[in-house]
Amino acid sequence: MQHFDHSDSGGRTRRAKGTRGRLVRIGLAAVLAAGGLVTTQAFGAEAPPADAATARAAAENPYERGPDPTPSSIEAVRGHYAVSQTSVSRLSVSGFGGGTVYYPTSTSDGTFGAVVVSPGYTAYESSIAWLGPRLASQGFVVFTIDTLTTLDQPDSRGRQLLAALDYLTQRSSVRGRVDSSRLGVMGHSMGGGGSLEAAKSRPSLQAAIPLTGWNLDKTWPEIQTPTLVVGADGDSVAPVSSHSEPFYESLPGTLDRAYLELNNATHFTPNTSNTTIAKYSISWLKRFIDNDTRYEQFLCPLPQPGPTIAEYRGNCPHSG
Repeated sequence: MQHFDHSDSGGRTRRAKGTRGRLVRIGLAAVLAAGGLVTTQAFGAEAPPADAATARAAAENPYERGPDPTPSSIEAVRGHYAVSQTSVSRLSVSGFGGGTVYYPTSTSDGTFGAVVVSPGYTAYESSIAWLGPRLASQGFVVFTIDTLTTLDQPDSRGRQLLAALDYLTQRSSVRGRVDSSRLGVMGHSMGGGGSLEAAKSRPSLQAAIPLTGWNLDKTWPEIQTPTLVVGADGDSVAPVSSHSEPFYESLPGTLDRAYLELNNATHFTPNTSNTTIAKYSISWLKRFIDNDTRYEQFLCPLPQPGPTIAEYRGNCPHSG
């Protein structure tokens, strides 16, 4: 039987380890639209309209989207919204390598916040594609991208994330669905390191989520964007002790920040559908891009260690 510590003085929840040691080792029809070569596909059944209570809540916070969340709703493979997708050719854009935009099919709820996701070193968009429909079905426009080359370093990937956000909000065929004031970035490995670079360069971003991030720069005191750092206890490519943990610890103490360490996970865990990553990413994006306090229940009190969480540190989201 495993025993867990509930918290410590550093604002964390962690697995009791007995020693300081960490559990590691362990074509197509194409049309030219809005400056981009795109193909479009829709899938999923349209969910019923929100009830009166949800409508009242939306009047209080105009950025709230979708019904009241439950643990099952944020853990589900698909959320409230039916999703369409649009392919963007790398030949039609500059500054990044094209990709796929996933977005809620219905326009009845107005505009949505948006997130761009970068893959990691040597990887392609396909490695992070599962996040597209999963996050979009919860009420976001999500752009999973390819990079200019698979060998691009984190600083370049950060610039590419921002270039993709600018394309999405200014020139894409779905720009009318996006609220350009509510944007975030995510990425895996060097793409995760790139998400930190993007947040540093553009403080107006509302959320950043590096997934088993890699970067030679370990300190990020300049970041003003609420940041959820996700590490893996068995990561031998970007060990948490030299990447995710120092990333998190270097963020300003006054910042909305959290560190989620996945249990029995590797550097490549974010490359396949993962309920724990989805659950806390959705909660983070909803809380900070949509200012949706209904999702605070999943972030505060701090999540406890368990079968999929080795450790969690952070602060409860600041009100306001």
